[in-house]
Amino acid sequence: MPPVRRSARVNEFAKKATRSCKSGESHTTTALSNDAKIYGYWLMKAEPESRIVKGKDVKFSIDDLYEMKDSTSCWDGVRNYEARNIMRDKMKIGDKVLFYHSNCKTPGIAGTATVVREAYPDYTAFDPEHPYYDPKSKADVPKWFMVDVKFESKFSNIIPLSALKGYQELKDMVLIKRGRLSVQPVKAGEYDFILKLGNK
Repeated sequence: MPPVRRSARVNEFAKKATRSCKSGESHTTTALSNDAKIYGYWLMKAEPESRIVKGKDVKFSIDDLYEMKDSTSCWDGVRNYEARNIMRDKMKIGDKVLFYHSNCKTPGIAGTATVVREAYPDYTAFDPEHPYYDPKSKADVPKWFMVDVKFESKFSNIIPLSALKGYQELKDMVLIKRGRLSVQPVKAGEYDFILKLGNK
């Protein structure tokens, strides 16, 4: 699911979640130097147009990410197990992200971001007032996780899904074959090809 527009507030749920990581410590790690790090590549979906859920707007575009403090936000609200597992088990600091606008008039890739904090419990699942509250997720045994991402670039024009489907270089892309998954892997060659399209 797409994330809710984030606030900078730190509440009791966030504090409890930080203490309840499986390792007993923060999931944040120190990034390796560029020559020692093999980066992963991902595509993450968010909704750029207003949609009200439980009285709150879940809109979150690449412009919203840019406007956040330090142009950085947690990626909360994911309630799909496969997408959660990717964030929890595979995403690392420094990994590259294609920011995808979904559930809108022209779905497509709007720009790029970078993972700046590794997985930690999604404390929004503990909040009964949050649109993506899950009563089965507890602070001491969290069910859902999130990462933090930082704005990297905005393409001059969104690369629409309809155009992406026309490139032979992207024919095996997860986005083309399994479009509904909100967090999905991207091959390095696919990422580089899309980056060139976005920088034209």
